[in-house]
Amino acid sequence: MSRDNQTETGRSRLLPSDICHLGISGLRSRPTRVLLSALGIAIGIAAMIAVVGITTSSRAKLDNELASLGTNLLSVQPGMSLTGQDTTLPAGSTGKVRLIPGVTSAGAVATLPDVKVYRSRLIDPDKSGGIDVQVADLHLLGLLDGTLRQGTWLNRATANYPTVALGSIAADRLGIVTPGSRVWLGSTEFTVVGILDALPLAPELDTSAFIGEAIALERFGWDGKPTTIFERSADEEVEAVRDLLPRTVNPEHPENVSVSRPSDALAAKNAADVAFTGLLVGLGFVALLVGGIGVANTMVISVLERRKEIGLSRALGATRGHIRTQFLVEALLLSTLGGLVGTALGFAVIATFAVTNGWPVSVPPTVFVGGIGVTMLIGAVAGLYPAVRASKTPPTAALNG
Repeated sequence: MSRDNQTETGRSRLLPSDICHLGISGLRSRPTRVLLSALGIAIGIAAMIAVVGITTSSRAKLDNELASLGTNLLSVQPGMSLTGQDTTLPAGSTGKVRLIPGVTSAGAVATLPDVKVYRSRLIDPDKSGGIDVQVADLHLLGLLDGTLRQGTWLNRATANYPTVALGSIAADRLGIVTPGSRVWLGSTEFTVVGILDALPLAPELDTSAFIGEAIALERFGWDGKPTTIFERSADEEVEAVRDLLPRTVNPEHPENVSVSRPSDALAAKNAADVAFTGLLVGLGFVALLVGGIGVANTMVISVLERRKEIGLSRALGATRGHIRTQFLVEALLLSTLGGLVGTALGFAVIATFAVTNGWPVSVPPTVFVGGIGVTMLIGAVAGLYPAVRASKTPPTAALNG
């Protein structure tokens, strides 16, 4: 049996400390090349971890938001008739909804399509800024868990007079920053009593100006028909109430009534974000593969440059297994270094992005463990061929090279 075969069977072994020492020494001899190769791995893994972490943090924010806003809010709107015509909700529908067993509260808005709001009477009538005038139930703000940026919501006193509360976007478009300002609705001057914060469960109302029912009847001839009814019920009653709403609102034509849950729209948006995240993770994986190719290239060049070192090691008794192990460990250390740097960089990106947007930092620990594990796997694959090639270098050829 040849000397190589005898030593390959296990008579000569390297201690783990020796293996690490050899690997570290190999990397320290080429610091610039090692840094660039590790940077390629770091960028790839940082991109993957950052994308996943930002998504999980966004989902955590959504979960917290849904927990605070509740998923027991349903909205009722007119649908389309069988002939494809627009329909309306009957007058008095809101009161009927409040009588449904399980409903704890209900409120409504009604759009006044022919009434526009302007900052002053001198504004061009064609430049209304896309702001809708809504007749608002006094329960509306509480139903939607809305909050006020400034001022107050409509109440039993102010709703009888020309007063208006503005949605967050409507106030910005009108240039209103404080209550007490005046705006024009139709040909009547109204006083702004409050400015709302954004309404997560009803973002379509952020561009609205809200007035009371009494003033809408008196000044604009409102017919009493709501455009959208919002209701809340106990969590366990949501589905039962959902089934009863169409027949309660419009007993003759329940098919003309559309019922939806606003929180589903937030969940659907998050699902779309998750799907987009998959694409970004794929791009990050491509970057990680490019980094792996950089590691392989670094190790191949290292083998070519260190032929004399390999030959000397073989002449002093190093086996092919020793050489293989040495170069494989170098590749693993190089990729692990990149993985650790990339993981730290990815977490920094997540934390910065989350804090900037007011999100909780929520990243599963398995993401970091998996990220480093992936980099080690890529390093092992990238270093396998150079390690095998190094081990097959004949001692005499290396020394003569």
